[in-house]
Amino acid sequence: MSLITNEHISIEKIKKSKIDQVDFDKLTFGKNFTDYMFECDYKDGKWQNPTIKPYGNLVLSPATKVFHYGQAVFEGMKAYKDDNGDVFLFRPEENFNRINKSSKRMAIPEFPREYFFEALHTLLQLDKDWIKPGDGNSLYIRPFAMATEVGVSAAPSDEYKFMILMAPAQAYYTHDVRVVIAEHFSRSADGGVGYAKAAGNYGAQFYPTNLAREKGFQQVIWTDSNEHKYLEEAGTMNVFFRINDTLITAPISDRILDGVTRKSVLKLAERAGIKTEVRRIQVSELVEAAKNNELKEIFGAGTAAVISPVSAFSYKDTVYDIPKPDDSYAVRFKKELMDIQQNRAEDPFGWRYPLA
Repeated sequence: MSLITNEHISIEKIKKSKIDQVDFDKLTFGKNFTDYMFECDYKDGKWQNPTIKPYGNLVLSPATKVFHYGQAVFEGMKAYKDDNGDVFLFRPEENFNRINKSSKRMAIPEFPREYFFEALHTLLQLDKDWIKPGDGNSLYIRPFAMATEVGVSAAPSDEYKFMILMAPAQAYYTHDVRVVIAEHFSRSADGGVGYAKAAGNYGAQFYPTNLAREKGFQQVIWTDSNEHKYLEEAGTMNVFFRINDTLITAPISDRILDGVTRKSVLKLAERAGIKTEVRRIQVSELVEAAKNNELKEIFGAGTAAVISPVSAFSYKDTVYDIPKPDDSYAVRFKKELMDIQQNRAEDPFGWRYPLA
């Protein structure tokens, strides 16, 4: 491997790309990774030695603190390639700000902006061939930070590792999903870490989601931890409800993630003159709307799936089907977002971030 130096980042070059080993027509989300990864360590009170190297395994002590106390955060981003071969990110400043917000909540040192963006630029230049053009194609980008100090004392780590992995991706959900409204389990609680992309938030969702899948549903719409009365998020996504022609979503809080796709949908709706309400919505209101045929749509919004329509929900063992309307907001917003992301339409908001 040859070693060259960028402005801040050392680069270890690969000998040969593994891209020819990947079938881009049959991708499983998050299973195939590009040739390179980024790695940077926090030691002696500072982030140091930022390096891009060939993708490979880590060697960690079994006493590494992340294994024992879950001190880890992550982000989800995507890069897109248009038909001219130009590469774009979508609102990466939001992801940078949010991973540092998550890190602060988990007592992890915030990561320097210049390292973050230089790493993204350099990785995407090196792995540009892994980004395929075309509808639904993207390169999923996973920045994350974790505690790496060796020791099992219950205290914040003194050492950390920040990494960025990348994986080619296609559509996350290929069909509409069916969801269960949570009656017993909660995703987060007041004063907790629900607003952070902390690793443990997601691990705690797996068991109730498995229970939902056993009943023929793909995801859970989470409710508040106090009374299970208010609707909050859907699986790993923010969730929107269309009652008649009003689009409703829960306000962000210390329980609910400040989703990049969520805030983008709200902007698109505002531009289109669609009435939106950011407020708490009760399960009883949703059920009543479904019974009265006033519930037109439910859809999730997140980086991986972009927009994921919901075809039915279950509450107290009653299933409410949601026929897809001809003027679907979910279909409209997904197309508008993807057209901006993939440089097929004007970007009036300045969301598209071109790679020089």
